[in-house]
Amino acid sequence: MIVRVRPAVALRHLRAADPTLAKIIAAVGPCRFKPRAEGTHFDAIVRSIVYQQITGKAASTILGRLHAHFGGRAPTAKELLETSEEELRGAGLSRQKQRYMRDLAERTAAGLVEFERFDDLPDEQIVAELTAIKGIGPWTAQIFLMFRLGRADVLPVADLGIQKAIQRAWRMRKLPKPAQVAKLGARWAPHRTVASWYLWRSLDGEAAI
Repeated sequence: MIVRVRPAVALRHLRAADPTLAKIIAAVGPCRFKPRAEGTHFDAIVRSIVYQQITGKAASTILGRLHAHFGGRAPTAKELLETSEEELRGAGLSRQKQRYMRDLAERTAAGLVEFERFDDLPDEQIVAELTAIKGIGPWTAQIFLMFRLGRADVLPVADLGIQKAIQRAWRMRKLPKPAQVAKLGARWAPHRTVASWYLWRSLDGEAAI
């Protein structure tokens, strides 16, 4: 069964399930989680590749240049494949990220990644299909599930922001390992996406994604 985020339902559950998380919710305030609806699923994955391992400001600049090259809009898979390495480098894309985008575009153009099916597929299958693409690991797939598809029960256990928020709120001496995050977060199911959103927000009051 595919379940999407329902903030009011999630908040009732999370407050009752975990007193520490309830304090975070009270401190952060209303849930303003909202999946990114603009563009296509393909656009969302291209965006996630651009944002990998660089600051949000730098990524935003590069994405803006990429869109400017296509008249102020996101490129299609076919258009990306027809764009030269020099043109993509001019937008600020590294050779590695170009390889990732081309692999994504090739698979999409060949029909190997059918984004139109994703809305009806279970989380596990989407993760499996996305992580078969070069440069897309579990974290990127999980962020896609959360912030593009609005899936309700996703917890990126290896995310540094999630780990830091848990370390601070639960007063741990060291950053929790992914297994510890998963164990702690079990009580938040089936609303771990909203729990994750509050953990990110608790770090500095600004969205980490």
